[in-house]
Amino acid sequence: MSKKKIEDIPLSIIEDAVKGKSYALQFILSHFHSYIKTLATRVYEDEWGKKHYYVDEDVISRLEAKLVLGIVNNFVIRY
Repeated sequence: MSKKKIEDIPLSIIEDAVKGKSYALQFILSHFHSYIKTLATRVYEDEWGKKHYYVDEDVISRLEAKLVLGIVNNFVIRY
């Protein structure tokens, strides 16, 4: 499987996301979902010393919200 890149997102989708169009924001969120899930993965150790991995859904929500706010409020497209 090839690694996803920001260049894989069409410019028209990025322009619509900056305007706040929901379908474009959803496209970008789905593009970065695997990366966000990786960032939200946590490890804990039980009483027998065994490591367990879990995905923190609260962290996913916060990262997705921060990404959307960053796109809508601060993103500048330079041609």
